[in-house]
This record gives sequence, structure tokens and C-alpha cells, in this order.
Amino acid sequence: MELRCSGVGSQAVGRRMDGDSRDGGGGGCKDAGSEDYENLPTSASLSTHMTAGAMAGILEHSVMYPVDSVKTRMQSLNPDPKAQYTSVYGALKKIIRTEGFWRPLRGLNVMMLGAGPAHALYFACYENMKRTLNAVFHHQGNSHLANGIAGSMATLLHDAVMNPAEVVKQRLQMYDSPHRSALRCVWTVWRTEGLGAFYRSYTTQLTMNIPFQSIHFITYEFLQEQVNPHRGYNPQSHIISGGLAGALAAAATTPLDVCKTLLNTQENMALNLANISGRLSGMANAFRMVYQLNGLPGYFKGMQARIIYQMPSTAISWSVYEFFKYFLTKHKLESRTPY
Repeated sequence: MELRCSGVGSQAVGRRMDGDSRDGGGGGCKDAGSEDYENLPTSASLSTHMTAGAMAGILEHSVMYPVDSVKTRMQSLNPDPKAQYTSVYGALKKIIRTEGFWRPLRGLNVMMLGAGPAHALYFACYENMKRTLNAVFHHQGNSHLANGIAGSMATLLHDAVMNPAEVVKQRLQMYDSPHRSALRCVWTVWRTEGLGAFYRSYTTQLTMNIPFQSIHFITYEFLQEQVNPHRGYNPQSHIISGGLAGALAAAATTPLDVCKTLLNTQENMALNLANISGRLSGMANAFRMVYQLNGLPGYFKGMQARIIYQMPSTAISWSVYEFFKYFLTKHKLESRTPY
């Protein structure tokens, strides 16, 4: 598609999608590949952010789901001898060889159902909060404090939708899981543990994801300022910034993710070893149990798998999101441009 330099198209230059009034520079007409997509109009931005976010979430979780399955198993505090792994690649080979080709994908359907709406709310909230807070904290340019707060606020909505899907997904991913389908898992958990089981780890999830997303968004926006200062549509910069931001945030929050996995899966062998009857709840109890069973190294179980999962995940998420944000906004502009 070619963006015209007259009529509606020329009036749009100088207005950025995130609400700043920074000039795109250059004065002349740019081709489609180098057009500063942050200078496209702000109209219908909410629907654009939600659609782009939903696509990013679905693709991110679909592509990386087998690695996510390995991460869940590698974070097990007391794994079955048949489910002990030393590397992500070795774990995938062993799971496929002993449990079947499709086993690493069990639970993907429920994750996709949750990821679409969760990421739609997540990116829409982030973009709007970032624009509002940047106007408050930093009238021109970009405020890292605003980005961190906006990421934290977006996480509240994202996790409210994703937490039940995470519970079901992780129970399906565990070795020798008694659940053979997402619907059976939902029904069994609801009947035996009640509705609260789907949100037992919600506070833990927030405790993990708020610092994760704050680090993630601040790092991404900082790297974008370094490698893509004009904030044009630049796929390479989105992939690099997204991947590095995800890796840093993943490494920093691995101990919290280990505790979240324990609360979600209620791993029976680990609970028995710790002489816990009933259900484990609460971040503090999860932290104590991890240390009791595995010491300090227990907090970093599965860190390699978590980084290997998060680095490409965030790279995929940001590149897909930025592409659809660019494409949809540009398409709306062209549809209103008279020929």
C-alpha cells in the first residue's frame, strides 16, 4: 500500500499514535517501508490496539507453547524420575518420544482462548495509559516511569483474564496429568476445589508480572530510543528490543514464576514431602516450601527454559503487535483518503 502525500494523508503527518506531537522529520513523502507509523492518525486507536494485541498474544503463545510446556515441567520441585530433564531440547525430544508427538501441545487451545482477549486488553490499556501518563510526567518525549506504571496497570487486566487459563494449561502440561482435555480439567478443578482455585495464584501472578512487565516495558521503550529513535515501523528493532527486554525481565522474576507454578499445579509429591495436607495457598507459603525442598537453587529452577521461552515470545509479540498496529492504522487512513 502506498500512503499519499496529499489530502487526508498530509494532514495526518506530525500526529503520533501514542499521543505525542513530535515531528516525523524529513519534510518529504516517505515510501511505505519507511513511513513513520507513529505519525498516523489517532482515530480508532483503541480498536487498532486491541486487534493488534489479540493477534500478538495468540501468535506468541501458539509458537512458543512447546517450550512453555517444558518450562512448567522443569520447574517441578519433585519431578517423577521419568520427567527429569537437563535441557529444553532434550526435554522436548524425551516428551515426544515417550508420550507422543502432540503431548507438548496439550492445553494450547485453552491458552489461545485466554491469550486473545487478555492481550487485547493488555496492549490497549498500556498504550492509553502510557499516552496519558507521559502527558502528566513528561510533556515532550518518553517517561520511563510512565511506561512502568502503564505496564503495571495493563498487567492487572491481562492477568484477570489469563489466570484461569494458566491454571488449566499448567495442570495439563504436568507429567502424568490426570486431565485429558481442557474441559475435563476445568470441570474437575471446579468440582473438587471450587471457583477460587482458578484465582489461587492471582496475587502471586500479579506479584510476578507487575515487576516483570515494568522491567519489560521500560527496557523495550529504552532500547527503542537507542535503536529506533524516530519510532518508525522497523521490524528488526522491534524484534531485538522485544527479545532483550523479555530475556532480562524473565531472568529477574524466575523465583516468582517458580512459586506461581507450584500454586497453580499443587504438585502432589512436593506437598507430601513438605508434610502439607490440603491445598497450598499464598506467596509466602510457596516461597517457604520452595526453600524447604530445594534451598536457594530451587528459586531458579527452569530459568534457562524461561529465558529461552520469553526471549522469542516477547520478540514475536512486539513484532506482530507493531506490524498490525502499523497495518491497521495505515489501512484506515487510506480508506478515508479520496482517490
